[in-house]
Amino acid sequence: MIYPEKIKAKKSDKIIKILASVSLLVAFVLLLINKLTTPTIPWAALANAGIVYTWVVVIYSIKKNINIAGHVLLQTIALSILMIYIDSILGKIGWSINIAIPIMIMIANLTMLILTIVSYKKYMKYAMYQLLIVLFSMLPLILITEHMIQDKTLSIIAMGISVLNFVLCLALSAKDIKETIIRKFHF
Repeated sequence: MIYPEKIKAKKSDKIIKILASVSLLVAFVLLLINKLTTPTIPWAALANAGIVYTWVVVIYSIKKNINIAGHVLLQTIALSILMIYIDSILGKIGWSINIAIPIMIMIANLTMLILTIVSYKKYMKYAMYQLLIVLFSMLPLILITEHMIQDKTLSIIAMGISVLNFVLCLALSAKDIKETIIRKFHF
């Protein structure tokens, strides 16, 4: 079987720089077209937010030895920021906080549960990211107490799923966690 030749680091850095330059050029052209054609509708800002999001994902994905749970956490946070930005560009309708972010939190928790079930022996690699996702999913609680969320239903469901998922993951990996704690702390 013939394998493709591996791209050298210097060559891949050059490719990334070229693509980043093209992205900047596209972003500028989009802004220019937007200002000349429909200046009252900020569609270029939305497209450019997508370009920035894509580069965040690409740069993170290029790194070696990426923990998939870390990728899930990054995606959840980056998409949440993107959704809030899009919501603010569209006139602060509130769908990002009321609907989009709770759904992303639920999907992140489902992904972490699947990761735990599929590779429960490696749960300790995912535990910190799981905890960070649980903490991130509690942010709507602050928004609820500050009366910034109109429809609390999805946020409460997302927080409940997050806590339930964390407890379930701990239960599925309790033996491994116990062994790791004993080994690390010499009990």
